[in-house]
Amino acid sequence: MAQSSYFVPSTAKWPIVGSVGLFFFALGAANWLNQGASGPWLFAIGVAIILLMMFGWFADVVRESQAGLYNEAVDTSFRHGMIWFIFSEVMFFAAFFGALFYARMFSVPWLGGEGTGAMTNALLYPSFEAVWPTHGPAQLGGDFQTIPGFGLPLLNTLILLTSGVTITMAHWALKRAQRGALIVWMIATIVLACIFLSIQSYEYVHAYRDLGLTLGSGIYGSTFFMLTGFHGLHVIIGTIILIIVTLRCAFGHFTKKNHFAFEAGAWYWHFVDVVWLGLFIFVYVV
Repeated sequence: MAQSSYFVPSTAKWPIVGSVGLFFFALGAANWLNQGASGPWLFAIGVAIILLMMFGWFADVVRESQAGLYNEAVDTSFRHGMIWFIFSEVMFFAAFFGALFYARMFSVPWLGGEGTGAMTNALLYPSFEAVWPTHGPAQLGGDFQTIPGFGLPLLNTLILLTSGVTITMAHWALKRAQRGALIVWMIATIVLACIFLSIQSYEYVHAYRDLGLTLGSGIYGSTFFMLTGFHGLHVIIGTIILIIVTLRCAFGHFTKKNHFAFEAGAWYWHFVDVVWLGLFIFVYVV
């Protein structure tokens, strides 16, 4: 039976564990970037501690939820927290899209000699052409080819959009208490996510090996891999969430009315879908 008052959790060790993990993570990353011998080891220790914290903390939350300790107020706070988290992720990608927009619409034309950039163009790079994607001297990473949008990227778009349909079907099955259909649709979503990641991995190898498109390929290469790479990271995180939610579905943790963890995973996955649509249009097509 859910508590009639707001649930106050007992003293937890996980916040301090997470802080220690973040300390080692940051220390190791800084040391690694400065070519320190202990950097990779400190970084690995930090990652391990953070993973331990995440699994332990989420396990405590699952146990508390299954014990009926949460009520509507707690459920509402979880929903607000997830909404704000996704909003922060929206702002995260908005900054990257803003960088792409600024480079393409302002920096490149300015360096090409438009407006006040005429003198800069003449002094710094007289032969620069204000075209997108930008090219430059071959020895500086300027000799590369782009990936056509209506090939693998289009296929990946269809795959990701289909995964949005399958997770919606899973949600409908959960609301109808059809556990078999629920698990089947969740597995289908996970399979589609893995296919998406496999195709994107192949695309990256093809870009580096055959097209000369790398992180060093000027502003185009850096924004391309920054946007698609961070999105790929979010797909990996989303896939892990889907796997955990599917296991919980198999264990019968959710009911028709009490399944916010499932909804949170579905919200996150739909967010990943929408971001990819923006990437497909503004990075690959336009």
